Amino acid sequence: MIPATEMIFRARQFEVAFPRPALVMGIVNVTPDSFSDGGKFLDAAAAAAHALKMVELGADLLDIGGESTRPGAAPISEAEELQRVIPVIQKLAARVSVPLSIDTTKPAVARAALQAGASIVNDAGARIAGEAMWRAVAEFQAGYVCLHSQGTPATMQANPVYADVVLEVGEFFEERLEAMTRRGGIAPEQVALDVGIGFGKTLEHNLQLLAHLQSFGRFQRPLLLGVSRKSFIGHLLGAGVDERLPAALVCASLAVESGVQIIRTHDVAETVQAVRMAEAVLARKKN
Repeated sequence: MIPATEMIFRARQFEVAFPRPALVMGIVNVTPDSFSDGGKFLDAAAAAAHALKMVELGADLLDIGGESTRPGAAPISEAEELQRVIPVIQKLAARVSVPLSIDTTKPAVARAALQAGASIVNDAGARIAGEAMWRAVAEFQAGYVCLHSQGTPATMQANPVYADVVLEVGEFFEERLEAMTRRGGIAPEQVALDVGIGFGKTLEHNLQLLAHLQSFGRFQRPLLLGVSRKSFIGHLLGAGVDERLPAALVCASLAVESGVQIIRTHDVAETVQAVRMAEAVLARKKN
């Protein structure tokens, strides 16, 4: 078991002290085309009801997204993304006490979501994020998830290439942490890191990252992992989207052993059970 690291994650009025049991982040896709649940919660009321159910099942955070980041997804306009996510965030901000995250690459959407009650920006465009995104995060003293990607959703799986994916993702985190704190006004305590499973990676790249998650502990920032039902599981096991939960739970449990502090998932109840079971066993191992 990886030794626990003492650190703080701050997101507006929320402060989380680690070490502590891993946080489970429920995914709320307000989209017609997300690979797992696209179209199910495009209506704001349906999305909010789904999110509330996730909180009842044990979600510690909620991640609301209005633009699909599945491989091959086409971008949407800023106006359309705002129309999808802001009503959901407004509904939830008035009814839940858990932090709300906005999953977006657009600074204007991030800012509007923070104004509506979100506390975290989950930035799948962190590779290209400029100071406009960082300024919004800094202004609201929000949390910021720095996700590694290669290319855009429309192109990222065309031919991803790395000499050493673990080394290169680590170098990306090092460069982004330095830039956002020096130029963006974001404190290290506001940042969590996501290796970006499936974001411009082959099956082998994803497996290498999962096998070496502990190496990213050197940054002393919370690690967020999203593997829920992703296509690399299907490529390895020949499983359809609705058949990938067991493999995703194995990945989540191994990630907790490697020191990951936040698990992002479509399946909250099952993930809470798997993670808590893993933690109970790991707590009884001698360091």
